[in-house]
Amino acid sequence: MAAAKSARKSATAKKPTTARKPRRKKAEPKSKGLTPAEVASDSVEYPTELLEAVRTDGGEVLGVYREPLGGHPVIFAVLPIDKVEPTPYQRDLSEPHVKRLANAMERLDRYLDPVIAVRKDGRYWTPNGNHRLNASKLLGAKSIVALVLPDEDVAYQILALNTEKAHNLKERSLEVIRMYRGLVGADRKGHETAFAHLFEEPSFVTLGAAYEKRPRYSAGAYHPFVKVLEDFQELPLEKALALREARADRLLELDDAVVAVVNTLKERGLQSPYLKNFVVARINFLRFRKDGGKPDFNDTIDRMLASARKFNVDKVKREDIGRMGGGPLEPDEEHA
Repeated sequence: MAAAKSARKSATAKKPTTARKPRRKKAEPKSKGLTPAEVASDSVEYPTELLEAVRTDGGEVLGVYREPLGGHPVIFAVLPIDKVEPTPYQRDLSEPHVKRLANAMERLDRYLDPVIAVRKDGRYWTPNGNHRLNASKLLGAKSIVALVLPDEDVAYQILALNTEKAHNLKERSLEVIRMYRGLVGADRKGHETAFAHLFEEPSFVTLGAAYEKRPRYSAGAYHPFVKVLEDFQELPLEKALALREARADRLLELDDAVVAVVNTLKERGLQSPYLKNFVVARINFLRFRKDGGKPDFNDTIDRMLASARKFNVDKVKREDIGRMGGGPLEPDEEHA
């Protein structure tokens, strides 16, 4: 008995600990940014060309100020609503959310939350106000109040700016791949690594490409190991995009094999919203990986494919699936 306890203690002692991210230190009070007087100061050189453009486009400038954190110039303006549109890169519109927002605005008889906008070819892209914009249009509004920024690249900061409604995995991934294609279409130069701050996570690019090809793809089951496999690439954007698309094809090939196993389990009377997660967990050999090296993407998919194709459904017990549990599913996974 003592030997068994000693062995258990030894095993526990050898278990690697998960490194925690250092806690962010709280800044000293009033140590950063501008004072109210500095925010309102007109000593900074403001973007006069953009001011004139707003007026030429039929808008009105209500004021100009420096935002209080970094001191960047901001134009507070009212724009013709038909000149404002969402960036091409963001999430799909949620009609129920638009209707709820419109109903709330109608009850209050007020619009109090300006959108962010950047001028693009005589129109205005908003990276964070699609639902407010459409709710205003639903109510028949003529204009919309906006914080107009002179830096066009802000339109690409969609994941950081779009806090209007929480993103799920599908929305984040689709936004990233659409933004990626926009950058490629605009002939942006530089390696993928140079744009990492826009994409947040390399796996979102690959999963986004998979969602484009298969809208009902349930990426939540695959995301944990794809995060382990992916890195931002030292490749030009166009070449990196081709690599991401090829990897998305491999993930869909794996998904086909996993779905075949899931369907067989269902035919045997095993029903659970976590069947796909269960199968993927069973074939995911990375769970037992001890070294810290980066696994090769294609080699990993090859091994998982082989495991899926020889998956022995006869050994699966109902209680095995019941132990999966798990958190809430992504909306697109509920019927996968």
